[in-house]
Amino acid sequence: MVAPRLKVTVLISGRGSNLGALIDACATSNFPAEIVRVISNETNAGGLVKAAKAGIPTAAVPHHNYPDRRSFEADLDKEIRAAGTQLIALAGFMRLLTEAFVDKWRNRLINIHPSLLPSFKGLHTHKRAIEAGVRFSGCTVHFVRPAMDEGPIIVQAAVPILSGDDATSLEARVLTQEHLIYPLALQLIGEGKVRIEGERAIVNENSEQLPGAMINPAIPMA
Repeated sequence: MVAPRLKVTVLISGRGSNLGALIDACATSNFPAEIVRVISNETNAGGLVKAAKAGIPTAAVPHHNYPDRRSFEADLDKEIRAAGTQLIALAGFMRLLTEAFVDKWRNRLINIHPSLLPSFKGLHTHKRAIEAGVRFSGCTVHFVRPAMDEGPIIVQAAVPILSGDDATSLEARVLTQEHLIYPLALQLIGEGKVRIEGERAIVNENSEQLPGAMINPAIPMA
């Protein structure tokens, strides 16, 4: 008997770059999750078109039509629940969610952020990483907590910052990894391989881990 797939709603605000990666992953027959709805707070978000082309139901809940965050989130929550949602994935959703909403979906709400959290929370991560002189940047998929870009980390990918990088080139390199690790995180959750202990996400995965260390700049060969 085939196990039921995890029902996921994706929240977006823009073009839906990571949404596209999730759609492609969920389109495979053995993937343990399915996208049941895509919702945007912007009516003209390109990701809504992308989802519709893939046959996924969509909805727009424009935040500027509401007098406050509480009333906006009340209708947002209704749309999410109407789809039978079990997990929410934020994919470029540019609204801070209230503590009440986050707590309501605690450990059923995930996000992807373009830095190696807990470093460089918030916006302009690539520019800030370069200016700070760090040698690696990357991306993180994590469970959401009320504080911005906080929560148990599920998956991370690291990329080197090269001497000629600017924010645009680093962003492109990190985005490639985002498209890999967001589907991976969703797969691990869908397969029941992620559990929360305190504020840590423990992944029960038997895949090989990278040995040793990643060094940038590389050690010169003798």
